[in-house]
Amino acid sequence: MTLSLKISAVDLNVIKTMQFEPSTIVYDACRVIRERIPDENPGNPTEYGLFLADEDPKKGVWLEQGRSLEYYLLRNGDLLEYKRKHRILKVRTLDGVLKTLQVDDSHTVGSLMITICTRMGITNHEEYSLVRDLPEDEKEKTLTLKRDKSIAKDQKRLEEMKKKLHTDDELNWLDHSKTLREQDIDPNEVLLLRRKFFYSDQNVDARDPVQLNLLYVQSRDAILNGTHPVSMEKAIQFGGLQCQVQFGDHVDSKHKPGFLDLKEFLPKEYIKLKGIEKKIFGEHQKFVGLSEVEAKVKYTQFCRSLKTYGITFFLVKEKMKGKNKLVPRLLGITKESVVRVDEKTKEIMKTWPLTTVRRWAASPNSFTLDFGDYSDTYYSVQTTEGEQISQLIAGYIDIILRKKKAKDHLGIEGDENSTMYEENVQAGQATIIQHNMGNIKHPSSGNVSMPGLLRDGYQGENKISVGSLHGQVSSQSNQVQSGFSAQHGGSGELGEVNGSIQSSSTFDLLDRPPSSGMQSGSSGKTIQTKELTQAQRAFIVTITEGLDAIDTAQDNLNRSQICLVLAMIQPLRNGERISWTCPDKKWGPSYRP
Repeated sequence: MTLSLKISAVDLNVIKTMQFEPSTIVYDACRVIRERIPDENPGNPTEYGLFLADEDPKKGVWLEQGRSLEYYLLRNGDLLEYKRKHRILKVRTLDGVLKTLQVDDSHTVGSLMITICTRMGITNHEEYSLVRDLPEDEKEKTLTLKRDKSIAKDQKRLEEMKKKLHTDDELNWLDHSKTLREQDIDPNEVLLLRRKFFYSDQNVDARDPVQLNLLYVQSRDAILNGTHPVSMEKAIQFGGLQCQVQFGDHVDSKHKPGFLDLKEFLPKEYIKLKGIEKKIFGEHQKFVGLSEVEAKVKYTQFCRSLKTYGITFFLVKEKMKGKNKLVPRLLGITKESVVRVDEKTKEIMKTWPLTTVRRWAASPNSFTLDFGDYSDTYYSVQTTEGEQISQLIAGYIDIILRKKKAKDHLGIEGDENSTMYEENVQAGQATIIQHNMGNIKHPSSGNVSMPGLLRDGYQGENKISVGSLHGQVSSQSNQVQSGFSAQHGGSGELGEVNGSIQSSSTFDLLDRPPSSGMQSGSSGKTIQTKELTQAQRAFIVTITEGLDAIDTAQDNLNRSQICLVLAMIQPLRNGERISWTCPDKKWGPSYRP
C-alpha cells in the first residue's frame, strides 16, 4: 500500500502529487523529491526539509530526517512543504550588542543555544537562555492569562511586590524544549540573551572578556534595581568601581559633584542622600591604575560576596505555621540549594541542599517539594510559576550531572577519599597536577641503588669510581632516591647504600649543587639521603629515557657507517658486483653501491 502526498516546492511555488511507501525515511523522501523536481536543487540539500503545516502556525511540525513517514500518521492527500529550514533570529545582549543570526527553524531553543553562544564567543551555552523583551501591556496580558480566579484575591498586591523585588517570574524565558515557531517568535522580534544558571560563573575572569562583560552588566543591573540589596557603604564601593570601568582613572578637575547621573550608579534608596556623589568619587580614587577589564573583574568579585548572589527568586505564598493563612515568601534556587528567604529583608530563613531533594511537582497554581527522609513533611507553596521553578531545578541538576560525566575531568570517579595536590618542579617551572589516592601508605625499608651513567665529556675522558657503604642512614619518610654527581671533564662518583633507610620529604635534584651527591664509603663523610617527589622522579625518568634513546640512535648510526664503508671498498670479482649485507640486518637483504 502506497501513500499519496501533495508536495509543495515553496521556492518554485509548485505542487506535485507523489507516492511513497509508508516506511520511507524522511531523508530518502527528500532525495526522491529533488530527483522528481529537477529545478528544486539550489543550494545545499541539507538546508531543506519537509514541513507538515497546520492552520495554527505554532502547531506545524518539521519532519525529522531519521523518522519514517508513517510515524507522523500521514494520510493520502496530506500536504507537505519542501522548503528551507533556516530562519532569521535577532539576539541582543545586556550590553546592547545586537546580532542577527541564521538558525535552523526545526531545532529546539536548547539546541539553538549552542549555535547562538558559539557565535557570541560563549563556551558554556547550557547556562544561558533567551528572554522575550515584551512591552508592559504585553506583560500584563501574559500575567492575566496566568492568573486563576481561586488565587486572585491578593494578586494585585503580589504583582506590585514582584516588580519591587525583581523576581525571576517577571522574566519571560523561552522554553528550551520547544522551537521558536512553537513559541510564536516572529523573525523580526529581538530576544535578550541572559545568564540563567549561575554554575560556573566563578571561573569567569579577564581571560574570558566576553562573558566577563556580560556578567558585569547583569550584576550591575541587579544591584541598581534592588535584586541584590546592599548597604550604603557597599553601594558607594560599587559606584566607585563602576566609575573606574566607565571613565578610567579619577581626574579632580573633571569628576566633581554634578557630573554623575546617580540613577545609573546607585540603588534608588540612596540617590537623594546628601554628599553621596562626593563619596563615590572618593571611592573612585582608590582604584586608580586599574584597567577597564581589571575593574570589571573586581566588581564581579565584590558582587559574588553578596548573600543573594546566584539566587533566582520567585515570589510565592506559603501557609503560616499553626494558622490557616497564606503569607508572601521568597523561594530561591541556587546551584547548591533551595532556600526560603524573607520577602522584606531578603535574609535566608531556611536552606535545603539540592542533594536532599527527592521529587518535585508543579501544577498551574502550586509547587511542591519532597525531601524524602530529610524532612517529615512536604514543602508546598502557592504560585503560578511552578513550571518555571521546576525547569530551573531540573536545569541545575542536568548541568551538575553533565559536568560529572565530562571526560576531561581530573580525578577518579567515585573515590570520595582521594585528594589532589599541585606541585611546582624547579627549575623548569613545570606544574604537575596529580591524583592522590585515598588509601593509606606505610613506610618501608629496603636497599637503594642507582646505575652509573656514561656521558661524553668535553674535556677528555671521564673516570667513574664505584664505592659502597654499609650501615644505616636515617632521615624522615618512606622512600629514597639516590643522587649522582658528575662535573664536565671531572670524575664522577657513585655510591651504594645497604641497610634500613628512611628519607625526608623534600628534595630538589635540579637545584642541587653538583657536589652534593652521594660519596664513596671510604671518604668517611656523613651521608644524608633525601627523597625525590613523584613529580621529580617522573621528570628524571623522562630525561633518562631521552638520553637512552640518543645513545641507541648514535650506536645505530655508527654501525650504519661501518657497513657503508665496507660495502664501498668491496672488490669486484669476475666482473660481478658482490652484495654486502649489514651485520645487524637493518639495511634489508643487501646493499649494492
